[in-house]
Amino acid sequence: MNIPPLLKGAFRGLIGLLIVLLLAVPGSASQPNGMPLDVEAEPALALPQTNAGAATPPARGLSDRTELAAFMDDIFNSQIAAQAAPGAVVAVVKDGELWFAKGYGYADLDRQIPVDAEKTLFRVASISKLFTATATLQLQEQGLLNLEDDITAYLGDRVRLDNPFPAPVTFAQLLTHTDGSTKRRLGLAAPTAAKLQSLENYLTDHLPPIVYPPGKLFSYSSHSMALLGYLVQRIADQPFEDYIDEHILRPLGMNRSSFAQPSPHADDLATGYQQRGKTFEPVPYLYLNIGPAAALSSTATDMAHFMIAHLQGGQYQDQRILEPESVAAMHRIHFRSHPDLPGTGYGFRERQVNGLSALGHLGSLRGYSSSLTLLPEQNVGLFMASNSLSGVHGQVIWQFFNHYFPAETDDAKAVAVSATAPSPPDLERFTGTYRDLEYPRHTIGKLTAPFRRIHIKRGKSGLEIETPSLFFRSSMPNSQLELIGPMLFRHRDDGTLTAFEADEQGDIRYAHNPVFAKMGTYTKIAWYEGVLLHGGLFIGAMLIFLTGVWVWPLHPILHRLRGKSLATPLPHASAWRLAGLVSSLNLIFLIGFPLSLWRYGAWKLAYGMPWFGIAFLTLPIAAALLTVGMGAIALLAWYQSWWTVIRRGHYTLLALAAVLSIALLSYWRVLGFQI
Repeated sequence: MNIPPLLKGAFRGLIGLLIVLLLAVPGSASQPNGMPLDVEAEPALALPQTNAGAATPPARGLSDRTELAAFMDDIFNSQIAAQAAPGAVVAVVKDGELWFAKGYGYADLDRQIPVDAEKTLFRVASISKLFTATATLQLQEQGLLNLEDDITAYLGDRVRLDNPFPAPVTFAQLLTHTDGSTKRRLGLAAPTAAKLQSLENYLTDHLPPIVYPPGKLFSYSSHSMALLGYLVQRIADQPFEDYIDEHILRPLGMNRSSFAQPSPHADDLATGYQQRGKTFEPVPYLYLNIGPAAALSSTATDMAHFMIAHLQGGQYQDQRILEPESVAAMHRIHFRSHPDLPGTGYGFRERQVNGLSALGHLGSLRGYSSSLTLLPEQNVGLFMASNSLSGVHGQVIWQFFNHYFPAETDDAKAVAVSATAPSPPDLERFTGTYRDLEYPRHTIGKLTAPFRRIHIKRGKSGLEIETPSLFFRSSMPNSQLELIGPMLFRHRDDGTLTAFEADEQGDIRYAHNPVFAKMGTYTKIAWYEGVLLHGGLFIGAMLIFLTGVWVWPLHPILHRLRGKSLATPLPHASAWRLAGLVSSLNLIFLIGFPLSLWRYGAWKLAYGMPWFGIAFLTLPIAAALLTVGMGAIALLAWYQSWWTVIRRGHYTLLALAAVLSIALLSYWRVLGFQI
């Protein structure tokens, strides 16, 4: 269906306003393509940058510590000067040694405390998952579990896994994020240490269900790793934090690192900041109920010890945390969405840069961002962290690779075009709107799904990927895809690959890795799931409800003010009062609920739904119950010829708008207390 651009733009603006009102977060705008409740997530890398640093790149690889120091000083000082973050830290290891570690900028702006690579703690967010994965491999070495085991036998009596599929969920699938679960956002954090929940208590009530066949799709979820940490805790018969401290941190000499919240060295924790315009504002400390997935605080030099251990087959100095075979298993790629795409090991994610295969993980927590990258073949590791959400690592990684590991050819990633590639007319089957698999679909957090969508359309010489914002077209340029094989495309700007997958009927269903530097799968949505359609229906229903509010109580009042008697006798007047009440309840909810969250700061929904949110959520339930009566009255009105045809039509329209509201709110998991 071809919609005029002006009309489409108007609809997009209205829908964007509706979605933002329903779940808006002041302050999340600094996160590119960020979603309101992403207090813990893995960020995407920035676009590739041209070669930076020294004018003449050194030979491929690291060879000069002095030159490395000058290169890092140049990059990080420029990033701090450009206000990418108040402070940052970097550590580089090579051949089992710490080659470089240094802090830049400030750990605390108000107190002017500089960042110290050995002393300053940063919350490394999702890099924590690598420690949970390492602990799991330790337990396998001890014979306490097998990675191919069904995890349900280890869960105990309280934590239950809702898996409707015949295939079981295994430890290996949790490690590779292929267990089939999705995200959950409400309630994953606490405002104080006293309100922090135990792993068992939290997962008992907040474990997302399995929604995809286990082993089929990659769907990144912190709750999968939180569950894995709980299993480590149960199998080792030791609190998770204590196990990690005893079996990983202390053996590696990571004496300032901890999963404890707050850290024992909390006085040295860099303050987390959020950028607002040209200033940085501190953000509250988040106590995470998903500790094994994101709670580690560490220094750059401590993280260097962890990188060395993984690059040296599990050994740091005279301490061994894993056998070489287990390290090799963690680094080996166990799942790929397509044979030509980067895959995932046990905890580690693969990334192709300048013809090299890198392993690592990114981390993002409100106020912090981090990156850990290993080049096993080069025996090199790179860790970075900063105290802002946008951070510096996205720019620095590319400059580091372009400088020390430039592409050996102008087209190192070239893939030959297959002779069996689809003809241009077949490209139409790939077009449509796609939505990221990684969104909470069983709670009100489903409202964040529109923030995770892309449009794929025909371009001049292939396909184009558009990443729209809620209000307008994204400022990011469309990514151009060129066909290089059956179901396989290459991005012209950076050389990364995107693959498509069809269902049993041959219709395109999935797009794998369509967004730059983000491993993940997007699913093609049906026309009736479109945001434009749903937003238009919501707005239409609200306009109809406004006419119902005019009927009750304003209509009778206006009649009396004009000295006229109300023409509608009882019980017919009660019918219109019911319509007005239902309209009012819906309008009060659709306007009051999002506005209250706006003032509250919807990122705080990470703490759970506040009391006033619960109160608001009772309104659509009451409206839904009363709508049953409206429907019956509408039928009686037509059967018994009440009122004029116009008034009957108006009443029926109000009833239909109320039914439509029920359907839409149910689809978005807003109806009821789905929190």
